[in-house]
Parts: sequence; structure tokens; C-alpha cells
Amino acid sequence: MQHAASFRDLVVYQKARAVARRFFDLSRAFPKEERYSLTDQGRRSSRSIGAQIAEAWAKRAYERHFVSKLSDADGEQQETQHWVDTALDCGYLTRQIRDELVDELERIGRMLHAMINKADQFCGASIRCAREDAERYFVDQSQGLDDR
Repeated sequence: MQHAASFRDLVVYQKARAVARRFFDLSRAFPKEERYSLTDQGRRSSRSIGAQIAEAWAKRAYERHFVSKLSDADGEQQETQHWVDTALDCGYLTRQIRDELVDELERIGRMLHAMINKADQFCGASIRCAREDAERYFVDQSQGLDDR
């Protein structure tokens, strides 16, 4: 089994980006009066799914934080489902397009839940952490401010 070196390698992240692009493209045809409500909210929530996954990846050193961010991503995908349903109700999407988007969002949700249930495989001491020398972060107090 291949391991992800970055959040960009995660299939769930790639699917989240694809859904965000699709919603963006579809929402271009929404009426102007929806710009600050349906269009904006749907774009934000659909884009946030991937952002939360990326943040979860960064939090892998702490399993509870990792799970929390994945849970946030799941919340965003469910919110996006709401906006997709609203777009259908308003006549901006066809039933077929709505069903395709919701199916993909539900697939993302299942993948997020699988990651949550296997969080120990993503988290802990075995993950690679960037290490830097501590002295980079300290100022030499023996030098005056004018000497630098």
C-alpha cells in the first residue's frame, strides 16, 4: 500500500478539490441576486472541505486534532450538500447534476469517516516531522541591537 507524502496525495483531498471546482463552474450560471447568499456560501463550504483536510494533515502529530479537522471537513461537505439541494430547489441545477454532486460528497464523507476510524494509522510518533535547529529562533543577548 502506497503512503501519502502530502495531503495533496490523498484521494479524498483530490475529490474535494474536484467537487469545489465543479460547484464553482456550475455556480457561475446562478443569478446575480444569489451572489452573496447561495453562490458565496456554496463556494466557501465546498472549498473548505479540502482546506480542512489539509489542516488535518498538518495536525497528525496530535490524533485528536487530526480527527477534529476531519470532522470539520465532514461538516463542510454536509453543508455543501445543503447548498446543492437549495440550488436544485431554486431551479439552478438539474436533478441529475444534484445527484452526481451529492453522490460525490457522500463518497467524500465516507472516506473522511474511514480516515477518522483509522486515525492511529495517520498519526503519532511515526509521522515525519520537520526539525530545525532551535538557535535560529533565539536572539544572541550578548550583542547589542546596534551590532546586528
